[in-house]
Amino acid sequence: MSSWHAIKDPQATLDYPCSWAPWLGTDTISSVTWTVPAGITQTAATNTTTSATIWLSGGTVGTRYTIVCRITTAAGRIDERSLIVRVPQK
Repeated sequence: MSSWHAIKDPQATLDYPCSWAPWLGTDTISSVTWTVPAGITQTAATNTTTSATIWLSGGTVGTRYTIVCRITTAAGRIDERSLIVRVPQK
């Protein structure tokens, strides 16, 4: 499982895209599941055949959240990536 990192203001509502295209080759995404911990809110999620995007709002200052994106492909492959979101002190 690989991960990517982001910094988020608790007042912001932002999108966080994840491209799976290099890993997929000719395969495509058939379903996406996001796991979001308490304290930060998933406001929306979308996907294409090669990418997944989550929209997040809220969060507590000084907290680090791990959001997990799990995909299943048309060929039946399953993989996960983690988005590490930090909400820094200002």
